[in-house]
Amino acid sequence: MTTLTYTAADSATMLRRNLRHLLRYPTLTVMVAATPVVLLLIFVYVFGGTLGSGLGHGALSGRAAYIAYVAPGILIYTLAMAAQGTAISVASDMTTGIIARFRTMAIARASVLTGHVLGSMIQAMLSVALVLGVAVAIGFRPAAGPLAWLAAAGLLVATAFAFTWLTVALGLAARTVEAASNTPMFLLILPFLGSGFVPAGSMPAGLRWFAEYQPFTPITEALRGLLTGGPVASHAAVAGAWCAGIALVSYLAARRRYDKGPQGR
Repeated sequence: MTTLTYTAADSATMLRRNLRHLLRYPTLTVMVAATPVVLLLIFVYVFGGTLGSGLGHGALSGRAAYIAYVAPGILIYTLAMAAQGTAISVASDMTTGIIARFRTMAIARASVLTGHVLGSMIQAMLSVALVLGVAVAIGFRPAAGPLAWLAAAGLLVATAFAFTWLTVALGLAARTVEAASNTPMFLLILPFLGSGFVPAGSMPAGLRWFAEYQPFTPITEALRGLLTGGPVASHAAVAGAWCAGIALVSYLAARRRYDKGPQGR
């Protein structure tokens, strides 16, 4: 067997380990999806009538216009929620001694992190599917064709991949599990400071500038365009650059921190 084959086999083993954790604690996946669902229901049914009136979203108005606007933002928020748990599980592995045991075994070093990333991405995609189902049930009507749906799925996977590697790096850098649960909190705040819930153009000048140039806005706008038939090209290019940059920098930081081991924390 080649080195690549060994790495793939070990990564599959670590993925099974993480999937068993998800099966053992299904409430974790439920909670990842439950928070975005609650936010979706609150924003649509409590604020949607008022916020939707000022959108001018095509032929839609009021609550129908707002759910068409906010649903893509909630889907991206779901990915941020799923990624936060990765930091906790990675920090738990680093602080409980299991990583030290893995280091004594003949397994590919990269497989431990790969297992965490793949397991988190599966959890994220399941949560996104659940949230999307709820959005459709309460009135979200995507206008996407087959190619647009495929592109939207690719964008969601790329975003989940980038966010997951970022939280893996944060989990490795944290000295305690408690710290790891707090450091990714900015991922849950940034969607509210972007165009996920209201247009960036409606914000004050300074905040509008920040909203337009932070990563969540182009990612959300690209997904919104794909699902609702709006403009995509310029947002998609910037979103792709953000995802690639976050993933690459986070992967390199995670590998460097992981290779140092607990003594380098």
